[in-house]
Amino acid sequence: MTLTANVLAITAKLLSGSSVRWVDCQPDTCQRVYFANHTSHLDALVLWSSLPKSVRALTRPVAAKDYWDKGWVRRHIAKNFNALLIDRRKIKVHQSPVDLMLREMGDEYSLIVFPEGQRNTGEEMAEFKSGLYYLGKKRPDLPRGEFLPVPLLSCITIGPPMWLENGETKAEFLQRTRDAVRRLRDI
Repeated sequence: MTLTANVLAITAKLLSGSSVRWVDCQPDTCQRVYFANHTSHLDALVLWSSLPKSVRALTRPVAAKDYWDKGWVRRHIAKNFNALLIDRRKIKVHQSPVDLMLREMGDEYSLIVFPEGQRNTGEEMAEFKSGLYYLGKKRPDLPRGEFLPVPLLSCITIGPPMWLENGETKAEFLQRTRDAVRRLRDI
């Protein structure tokens, strides 16, 4: 990891004041898809920085290219926390965001994704988009571990890994994963 990445991680931890709880799981460098509700442009950076250094080195936040590619400061930050930028405006059938994520993660990297698809400033989480389901369908070996990021001076809760159940429909899986994030609020 670069010096800039380490400084970003320390700064994000200090500014957010967040602590981390692992519920029914422990940090591990095995490949995972972490998913979370999305309330701030800094969610990806705060979640990434909350991971242990060994896990963080192998984890790529998935972020919106139209936001993180704007201006040299954002580009520099995104590059240094190894963000995978998705162009939400030029989605093509032959190169879907899910295919891009799978190709970029290969057999090495974990991902942090925000299945709501965009920031949600309301009280209730938005419905999850189908990308999380298709990641699970195309890579059934990858566990998903949910995050519940909350505002500044808070605790980030990381829940137990989840897999796409055999025969589970897209709607059932997305509802189950969304419910899992909701349940973390009560822990």
